[in-house]
Amino acid sequence: MRSTQQFSITLPNDMADIVKAKVAAGEYATESEVIRDGLRALIARDRAVESWLRNEVAPAYDALEANPGRGRSGKQVRARLAEAHRKTTEKP
Repeated sequence: MRSTQQFSITLPNDMADIVKAKVAAGEYATESEVIRDGLRALIARDRAVESWLRNEVAPAYDALEANPGRGRSGKQVRARLAEAHRKTTEKP
């Protein structure tokens, strides 16, 4: 049984040019390697987002649900960000 499958894909010209350029530059041996590496990056990104949601977002949401007084209004958040920005951009 084969451990690979062959696909026929269609890419916009700009993406196809990038794939071809990667191979021409010697970064990859074949177009398939470029696509495989792109899919690996997509899988890694999806895993990172899932981990962030599970480990940071969900606990923060649960903490806010348990104690709504910890929340801040949009106005409060904008004011705090504006103050932080002001401090980083003001001249000494």
